Order: sequence, then C-alpha cells, then structure tokens
Amino acid sequence: MSTQQKELTQTPLLKIWVPWMSGSLGQRRGSSRPQFTNCPTMIVMVGLPARGKTYISKKLTRYLNWIGVPTQVFNLGQYRREVVQTYKNYEFFRPDNEEAMTIRRSCAASALKDIGNYFAKEQGQVAVFDATNTTRDRRGVIISFAKERGYKVFFIESICDDPEIIEANIMQVKLSSPDYENYDKEEALVDFLKRIDCYKVSYVPLDDEKDSHLSYIKIFNVGSRYLVNRVQDHIQSRIVYYLMNIHVTPRSIYLSRHGESELNLLGRIGGDSGLSSQGQKYAKALSEFIRGQSIKELKVWTSHMKRTIQTAEALGVPYEQWKALNEIDAGVCEEMTYEEIQEAHPEEFALRDQDKYRYRYPKGESYEDLVHRLEPVIMELERQENVLVICHQAVMRCLLAYFLDKSADSLPYLKCPLHTVLKLTPLAYGCKVESFYLNIQAVNTHRDKPINVNITRQPEEALTTVPEHL
Repeated sequence: MSTQQKELTQTPLLKIWVPWMSGSLGQRRGSSRPQFTNCPTMIVMVGLPARGKTYISKKLTRYLNWIGVPTQVFNLGQYRREVVQTYKNYEFFRPDNEEAMTIRRSCAASALKDIGNYFAKEQGQVAVFDATNTTRDRRGVIISFAKERGYKVFFIESICDDPEIIEANIMQVKLSSPDYENYDKEEALVDFLKRIDCYKVSYVPLDDEKDSHLSYIKIFNVGSRYLVNRVQDHIQSRIVYYLMNIHVTPRSIYLSRHGESELNLLGRIGGDSGLSSQGQKYAKALSEFIRGQSIKELKVWTSHMKRTIQTAEALGVPYEQWKALNEIDAGVCEEMTYEEIQEAHPEEFALRDQDKYRYRYPKGESYEDLVHRLEPVIMELERQENVLVICHQAVMRCLLAYFLDKSADSLPYLKCPLHTVLKLTPLAYGCKVESFYLNIQAVNTHRDKPINVNITRQPEEALTTVPEHL
C-alpha cells in the first residue's frame, strides 16, 4: 500500500446507526421516501480541470434529490480553499510540490470522512466526490475506503480534447472562482492552463482492460460519445440514462399555466373545464408574447386537459399533448372547493397540510407521485432546446422545483400564478428565472400553509393561512 493510501485510510470505521440497515421509516399518510438502493453509492468524478466535472456533479445531485434520492456533493476544491485561504498560483498543483501534496491528501481524507458521516448520520444515499481523481493511486484509496464500509462506487470520467470547449469552460466558470478573485482575466487564464498541465503529468484515465471490473461511464467532449461499463443496479442505470440526455446547448424553457378556467372562477380544484373569458384573453396574450420572443424552433407541450389545449390553440402552431402533464389527481376531492373539503374530509385536509408533498389524496395522487410521473418530461426537457410547457399549478411547481433545486417541503408552496410566464435559462451551475405577467387579471389559486395543521383544528383555522416567503 502506498503512503497516500495509508494516510487516507487511517480514518477509523464509523460504528454508528446506519439508516439503510435499520427498520422501515416512520409511518406516514401517503407515500414514503423511495429507497432506490440497498446501500450507499459513491459517485466519483474523474478528469482534468475544466472538463465539466462540477457541472455534472451539481446537475446530477439536483436530479437525484428531485426524484427522492438524498444526495450531496463533496467538492474537494472547497476543502482545499478552507485550508489554504489564499491561492498564489499553479505551482500549488505541481506533483513534486510535497508540502502542497500533503495538504491535498489531507483534504481528500477529510472529504471521505464527511462522506462516511453523511451516509451514517444523515440518511444520505448518494455522495458525489467532485475532484480530479486523476491517478490510479487516488482512485485505489477511494475504492478501498468504499469497500471497507460496504459502499458501491460508480466513476464518471469526463474527457475533452476540444480546445474551444475547454477555453469556454474556463472563461465561463473557472475565472470566477475564488482562486482568481484578484487576478486579471488574462493572467488567470494563463495560470489555469498551467494548472491543467500540472495534472496532465500524472493523469491516468480509466483503462478499458485494467479497470474492466469497475463501474463507470466515460463522457467524451460534452456528450458526443459515451462508454459505459458494468452498471451495477437501478440507481446507476438511472444515472447513466440521465447523463446521456443532458446537454450544454444554450436554450430557454418557458413555463406557463393554462389560462384561467371556469372551475378556477368557482374556486374548485381539478376537473376538466374550459377557459373563462379572462382565460381566453390570456391565451391570445400568450400568443403575442411568444411571437415577440422570436424563439428559434420552439416546441409547445400541453397536458390532455381542455384548459391547456385551448390555451395552446391560440398560438396557431403545432403542439404535443403529454398525459404526464395532467394536473395532480385530487381523487375524491376533485372539483371541490377547499371549504367543501374541510367540511367533508376535515381529517384528510389536516393530514395534507401536515405533509403536503407526501400526502396522497384518497383515490388520487401526492406531489411525490407527481414528481415520478413527470420524470420522463424532465428527461425530454433536458434533451430538447427551446420548449414552451403549458401546464397546471401542481405540475408547474414540480418542474420549477427541479430547475431551481427546491426541497420537497418547499415544492408544494412555490408560487405559480395564473397568466404569468416564467422563462428559465439554464446556466453553468444554476438557472436564471425571468417572470412575465401578461396583464390579464385572474383569480388567485395559491394557498399557503395554515398556521394550525392539527386534526382537531376548527374549520376557520384550516382556511386561515400565513404567507410563506420562499
């Protein structure tokens, strides 16, 4: 065993409560947290700097959390910056800089220890180790660490030899790093290119023969080609499918609810009514707005419900209907007002307020169910370029939560008012949101969480809410 392996594996085994080995989660009304893997998984990034590893790490983590798999990124650069608070230059990354190498090994050991704590104490299921991991020695340390604790390991190697892609990544992301806060842009670019050269000296890519026993995916030039090896389980399969669908082409996604419906006017949820007169005005306003955007090759998607189809018809362009985009099924509460639900099903109404994300309407759906129904829509949105999605309040909340990385608790309370278009522009590490109210009045269908969520509450308390600022 090498010196590096000894230093990184001296952390004692964690002997504490492990959630994936314990009994079932606490009983809840509705659906419970999905368990996609019977043991934790370490996703290990591999590749030279400026190859999109952090982009992949953040995006993959956002997706896994959205589908209900608790996931966290452990970025080694952050650990290094906490120890070495002032970055001088590329020489820190020279492989013959023994003092710096000691610091870097210590940072890696700290990150691995934190990963162990995340799995053992925080019910984490997936940890993404975002680092270069360019040597066989470092990867061997990680494999030994995982094997001793019963974790699965899946490598993601990003390989890029296109100078334009590399330089664009450096200019877009790396030069805004805290490392280059006080640098001139040209000086920062020169320094970062020299930093890459330092890694090239010792970089050993995953080998098709020597590493044939490992589970991995190789991504070439931002998705022009893929190589997948030994996918072990369901979660790794989903990761591979997701990674093979994302792209970095500039595009915009427009989200809009249908125009105001007849049932909206009556304060009734669900149903399949047509547009009100104000809803019809919005459909025309939406058409004018979209034309004014001059969007290249825009695709339009709707649900199978009348109100979204009627809204799309006003655009005068082809549109595609998705059953997956139908509004959340309120089961026995379909076409009821909140007052009627409180009167007829007070206990159910209180249970929903206690855990709106996981609560499932009797004979209907939960928001958690809806997220899983919408996963194919998200996959296709990732594949496409410019898309307008005309959908419903609960559906729009779920889609928005994915792009904005919102938690399950906040998702059901995201504000998605009628007659407003959201323009989402995916960026390197996030998403820019622009809101356009089209100046057509409509009823307010948003309901905040009540102060009192107890089953024994009075009827008026169920209908009195406090606005949440999310």
